[in-house]
Amino acid sequence: MKFLFTGFWLIVPILIWNAIFYSRLPAQYQPEIFDQDIHPFVLYGENIFRVLIFGLPLLFSIGLSAKTQQIGLALYLVGSLIYILSWLPLIFVPDCTWSTSLIGFAAPAYTPILWLIGIVLMGDNFYFLIEYKPLYYLIPAVIFSVFHCTHAVIAYLQNF
Repeated sequence: MKFLFTGFWLIVPILIWNAIFYSRLPAQYQPEIFDQDIHPFVLYGENIFRVLIFGLPLLFSIGLSAKTQQIGLALYLVGSLIYILSWLPLIFVPDCTWSTSLIGFAAPAYTPILWLIGIVLMGDNFYFLIEYKPLYYLIPAVIFSVFHCTHAVIAYLQNF
């Protein structure tokens, strides 16, 4: 029963969004172009920390009883909306000034930090003997974001 409150449920909508709409992003986002000439340190670092940020929420419960957790839920919801909205110009108007700017192109890479911090704040207890501390999820989330943004900036500089 306790696994019904796992933080992973907060990851599921993001995974579904990505699975449905990733292929609709412009060609510069498709792996054969987006990953071209990206240093393995960046690719491996990004993917290792992606696995951590998507996997760690399986190991802790979330709550809404504390004020911090309620703020976390609000940040998660607003952050998820901003993340989804960051994709729309890229999908529907890929040649507009926003989509072809570094800030617009990289938006799907830097906006996840908002919903990730929301998850950090909603964390409650690990399902094993270690006490949950927000830093245990925040540090991998920040490191992932650095790798993800680095990847997006390199891809942008190579393609625009």
